[in-house]
Amino acid sequence: MSEVDLEACYRIAPGHRMQWEEAQQAWVILYPEGMVRLNDSAAETLRRCDGLTPLRTVVAELEAAYQEPDLTADVLELIEAALEQGWVSGH
Repeated sequence: MSEVDLEACYRIAPGHRMQWEEAQQAWVILYPEGMVRLNDSAAETLRRCDGLTPLRTVVAELEAAYQEPDLTADVLELIEAALEQGWVSGH
């Protein structure tokens, strides 16, 4: 299991690209081995992971945007899965 740090800044991993795919009507992550279609909440979270913004700030922005309290566990779960799949990297 990867250790997700709320103070770290995450971004789409090198060799991967996140883009809107018109044919899928969804955000996707493209990489040499294929493509993954993101649901709306995952896409909104990963779009905010720019490599400059700490994950704690991303969580706060999402909570404010969606008026949902305590999205921390959901965001941590997504980032952990994305790290394990190699879709994101962090520092």
